[in-house]
Amino acid sequence: MSKESAKGNVIFSFHDHSSKITTTTLTYNGSLEDDSIEERPHLTPSSPMKPKSSNVMVFRRSNKTVYTAGRPPWYNSQGQLKEAFVIGLCGGSASGKTTVATNIIEELGVPWVNMLSLDSFYKVLTKEQHEQANNNEYNFDHPDAFDATLACKVLRRLKKGKSVQIPVYDFKNHSRSTERKDLYGANVIIFEGIMTFAYKELRDLMDLKVFVDTDPDIRLARRLKRDITERGRELSGVLHQYNAFVKPSFDKYIAPTVNYADIVVPRGGENDVAIDLIVRHVKTQLEQRGFNFRSSLISAHHGQPLPKSLSLVENTPQVRGLHTIIRDEMTSRDDFIFYSKRLMRILIEHALSLLPFKPLTVTTPAGNSYDGKKFAGKRLCGVSILRAGETLEPALESVCKEIRIGKILIQTNDETDEPELHYLRLPQDISEDHVILMDATIATGAAALMAIRVLLDHEVKEENILFVTLIAAESGVHTIAYAYPKVKIVTTAVDPTINSLYHIIPGIGNFGDRYFGTEYN
Repeated sequence: MSKESAKGNVIFSFHDHSSKITTTTLTYNGSLEDDSIEERPHLTPSSPMKPKSSNVMVFRRSNKTVYTAGRPPWYNSQGQLKEAFVIGLCGGSASGKTTVATNIIEELGVPWVNMLSLDSFYKVLTKEQHEQANNNEYNFDHPDAFDATLACKVLRRLKKGKSVQIPVYDFKNHSRSTERKDLYGANVIIFEGIMTFAYKELRDLMDLKVFVDTDPDIRLARRLKRDITERGRELSGVLHQYNAFVKPSFDKYIAPTVNYADIVVPRGGENDVAIDLIVRHVKTQLEQRGFNFRSSLISAHHGQPLPKSLSLVENTPQVRGLHTIIRDEMTSRDDFIFYSKRLMRILIEHALSLLPFKPLTVTTPAGNSYDGKKFAGKRLCGVSILRAGETLEPALESVCKEIRIGKILIQTNDETDEPELHYLRLPQDISEDHVILMDATIATGAAALMAIRVLLDHEVKEENILFVTLIAAESGVHTIAYAYPKVKIVTTAVDPTINSLYHIIPGIGNFGDRYFGTEYN
């Protein structure tokens, strides 16, 4: 079905798209001084404008709307993710597409929106084409000027929540830069460009298609200003290119694609009524796609035997003695840290023994052969879940020389009790690594699910993840094993239950507060 209407100079037609959608998003750029690590700033939108509010509408409980600044679960309790909501923005050159996109982002107030431009996917020019471009004789406003196959591949991966690399196009030199822009996931993706609707494979990935319709004289004036001031073009060259290529291509290739649009926005970013319509529609889609399942994890697998993916450190008198000390509420902080570190070292050594090994024969100083073993993977790295998981890093670093360490910050939202992703920094090319994922304890397993999902989104193989923790509740072990059966879970103890406050029983208290000396509120 479709519904057509006109209101306040906004022309729109809605079609019943299947509402499959929504992952969540982070946008990350930059790097630390250490070249082996990607620095990913705290939830910075990949748009020129930041949202008005740091809060984001995610969940609705009864008549109550819950706001959050972090990234809530973009997957269900089985670890299966929802796809991002993709808004396609199309219109003529300088029609105001970017302004519409940034206004949408600003009004949404969502800190995990990715904005992607078709301009990033201009094809690499041949020498002859490059000369034509320098002489304003190359048609950049033609469907063949874009690498639609690459754009489709990137958008499809981004829609599925995967980490992607975006080409960077240098408009002054008419060439693709060697730099790449890293984007990871999204609840909302805004994909804009003059030929956004010209390719069926791209249109099929869009959940809402918006055409920005602006007067040709206004578009020309904007293009003149942009190309002269921002791209270093000459006035005569801009006018020649406009008359020879831009206007004819608009009439032939761009204007007809308005028929694919769900919403037509006259006057571009100045049309507040249209922006409001789009924002309300997207917010409705986001509200319908929020996941809220942590409370159900406590009893989801009650009474089932422990999974085969669990590896428990042998409960020797030494291990049990260390547990006795660190579980005792009367243990001083100094002793708690000292004996926790001893237990962590035992835990890490046991975890490393579960990695794949292959035979290796070496020659001893005495000239004899020794048949030994060697790590069979390409590389090993560690990732800690902040803040308590960070305490296991020294134990890993003490036995694995120069190991690369990443960090994930996950915190619980006080209103929803759901985990939220706030920060992410992973080693480069982590997809090729075996990963030691570390947290001090596992209660419901909700934070563990999120951390594992992040690694999978960055193409780490499920079977290459070892989740290492000092103490785990049975329900948390089952949560991980049910969603990700190939992940190995390594711990020194499994406690039987969790109380209504999601605390492990008998447990150890708040590990981070006891270790760092902070008061738990």
